[in-house]
Amino acid sequence: MKKVSKVQSALLPTPIHKMKRISEEIGKATIYIKRDDLTGIGIGGNKLRKLDYIIGDAIDKGYTTVLTSGGRQTNHGRLTAAAAAKFGLKCVVICNGPKPEKMSGNLVLSRILGSEIVFMDLKELEQVFDKNPSQEIIDNYHSFVESVQQKVIKKYEAQGDKVYVIPMGGHTPLGIMGYVDCVKEIMEQNDAAGRKIDYLVAGNGSGGTYGGLLLGAKLYNAPFKVIGINIAGKDERATEDIIEVTNGTSDLFELGVKINKEDFTLYENSLGTGYNQPDEETRKAMYRIASREGILTDPCYTGKVFNGLLKLVEDETIEKDKNIMVVHTGGTPGIWTEEHLDAMHDELWNDIDVYEYKK
Repeated sequence: MKKVSKVQSALLPTPIHKMKRISEEIGKATIYIKRDDLTGIGIGGNKLRKLDYIIGDAIDKGYTTVLTSGGRQTNHGRLTAAAAAKFGLKCVVICNGPKPEKMSGNLVLSRILGSEIVFMDLKELEQVFDKNPSQEIIDNYHSFVESVQQKVIKKYEAQGDKVYVIPMGGHTPLGIMGYVDCVKEIMEQNDAAGRKIDYLVAGNGSGGTYGGLLLGAKLYNAPFKVIGINIAGKDERATEDIIEVTNGTSDLFELGVKINKEDFTLYENSLGTGYNQPDEETRKAMYRIASREGILTDPCYTGKVFNGLLKLVEDETIEKDKNIMVVHTGGTPGIWTEEHLDAMHDELWNDIDVYEYKK
């Protein structure tokens, strides 16, 4: 295996807990949780495993600024800002959509961490986020993103900086290696605990985490099947991209194994009303996990992943009496975004008792 430069921002290995109360309540499987929400800086999350490789590469090549992009509540942007701060780099996060009137969630944290934030007004290109946008819309979107990136890069280069561009979600061959490593870590922890698992479950968004777990499972001959829960609509082009970039990881690190379409097991049983859109079913899953296990999930990613997993167990799509591990990828600051707080308000706040002091 080829060695590359790497920093250490994530606190590893992350712990594994048995979800005892949920497992007993369902009665059809034993569920464990891999706590990649506890990776450390910037409140933690899965992106730090990827950023350890990416930031290491940026530093090794003499870059002074990292530039990345994502949704308006990008977890990757927040953790890029945290990693950049830790290792003395400047950071810029480009967010899809207009500037909100108020900061909330990840936007607050990214600014506290010292990152510049840039917004892209996409009113005329909103269809790019539909399930099947036209190729023209996609091309126009990428052209606009590229033009904004170039404006930011020129601004920083004019003041003497060298800008390293990180794709959305850290979806690069370097970044994906972080989750190849995670498979080895899980297997070592399982061996040490005498624990056997049959399925490893993770969310699938931009695909770096899921692709890395698939590649790691092949590389290390893992004794479990890797399942993905899509958090946005299925897109065959996205699957092909995951395969291409993940196999680029194998080439870069000389791993000698590749993934293909037959390795994918993806479910779309928890899409809700759309990407990062409030929906009641996801919130019920969030409340259920929190009130049984004391573990917080978010409405964009992990709430959907847990909702999808619980459905697979309860309807016996996953056969009974199996041992399942779910990767908690973080994203908790998404709870504190205006639209999700508004959606939770009536459910959680209207029945609060107030006792007034009177003489």
